[in-house]
Amino acid sequence: MLYFTLASKAYARNLQYRGAHLVHNLASALFGYMYACIWIGLGQNHSLGVYGTEGMVGYIAFTQASLWISGFVTNGLGIPQTVRTGQISFDLMRPVHLFAQLMAREWGQIAYQFVFKTIPIYLLYYFVFSLSLPDQGSTVLFAFTGLAGAAFLSICMNYIIGASALWTTESSWLYWGNHAMINLLAGFFIPIEWLPDWLEKVAWWSPYPYLLYVPTRIYLGFESVSLLWGTLFWCVVMILVCLTVTRLVRHKVEVQGG
Repeated sequence: MLYFTLASKAYARNLQYRGAHLVHNLASALFGYMYACIWIGLGQNHSLGVYGTEGMVGYIAFTQASLWISGFVTNGLGIPQTVRTGQISFDLMRPVHLFAQLMAREWGQIAYQFVFKTIPIYLLYYFVFSLSLPDQGSTVLFAFTGLAGAAFLSICMNYIIGASALWTTESSWLYWGNHAMINLLAGFFIPIEWLPDWLEKVAWWSPYPYLLYVPTRIYLGFESVSLLWGTLFWCVVMILVCLTVTRLVRHKVEVQGG
């Protein structure tokens, strides 16, 4: 019940800024539209592999909308700010695990972004580009299962980035570095199979393909749902890392004065 309350409060807080977020939606939609137009132009003289022009437009539409679930997560889950103000000491003293409370709050924000950003942006692309939907409902279900796993992975990665603020005075470079890796290794700019062979291998040894590429390929019908086992594997690895990081954070924090 506590975690649901934290999530619902985060969701309700974002509702107060729907007008401002509409500007974000327009900017995101325009960026994706221009990106799709580039591929439409390239598709006139190139086959674009198994995707074709229509498939690449669908690929861009889904990844652009999905970024609000698996890419645009709160920087460090807000930990860097609490470290600067000293609030982190109170957060650690609460009878709730630090990772659990921050994750619950972030799930509320992700739910908001899914309803008010991901869905509207994809619906806009659906009508503008006359996109085709999956033939089977199970495909949509598996794709959104992959996106849920991607959201969890992104939460874990940002928790680790946020926790680094206890060892460094500036952790924002990690956040932007992670965002750059999402653009490259998660298959946002181009499908992973079009990367150089060595870089494609590097991508698959990381959790990044499971943030965007895997859910998108499943949604478009190009991949088997067996890839979700990779998502599950990385979720287990990440949660173990986050629990270990929390123990280190508890030993690192020092409260001086009184």
